[in-house]
Amino acid sequence: MSDTCAIPTANAPADKDDTSFDSGPGKHVMYFGDPMCSWCWGFAPELSRIADAIKGRAQLHIIMGGLRPGTRDPWDQEMRDYIRHHWEDVAAKTGQPFDYARFDEISFVYDTEPPCRALITVRSLKPGATLAMYEALQRGFYAEGLNLSDATTLEGLAQHCGVDPAAFAETFAAPGTRALTVADFHRSRAFGVTGFPSLVCAEDGQYAVLSLGYRTFASMQAILDEWLNA
Repeated sequence: MSDTCAIPTANAPADKDDTSFDSGPGKHVMYFGDPMCSWCWGFAPELSRIADAIKGRAQLHIIMGGLRPGTRDPWDQEMRDYIRHHWEDVAAKTGQPFDYARFDEISFVYDTEPPCRALITVRSLKPGATLAMYEALQRGFYAEGLNLSDATTLEGLAQHCGVDPAAFAETFAAPGTRALTVADFHRSRAFGVTGFPSLVCAEDGQYAVLSLGYRTFASMQAILDEWLNA
């Protein structure tokens, strides 16, 4: 990537196998996030604008970082207070809607693996619906109070995105899909991603950070356009 892109160079992943998803010529934008990350939900309109801006000029890859995969215990009051504070911050900064009734669910388990795996299932079955599924998962959790640990709920969201429900159910439960989900988590770590959302631009084996954390599209547009036009 040209130095004129004016964004910091990102470290190439130590394991080259972790870059196989963006192999080939051309430009790639890698988005690292999690459907149950509140700042990722706040960033959703910005991601949509980025997708529109790069259409036909660069490929968008949505990679699951795994915010809290494998959580087994219900959240306690301290965690609920901590997370609610973040939700309120995101709502105030971005205007995204939140359903705070979630905090009345004292038995809620904040396991983000199932929705990440659902996204990867759709990415495998219908790649063109990946962004739509990601948005559906986010809206379902944050604005509609859906239970993203429920396989039937996830199946319904996938069907709404045009994925055959039977194919979704079979692929979602397959050991190979679980392995692909873990591979996404590893890929995020290989790129040194420590927070979500993060965006990395890639071209010819060179990587540069576009955003670490929340940024508006307006604040990134000039840099992104310069890179796309280079």
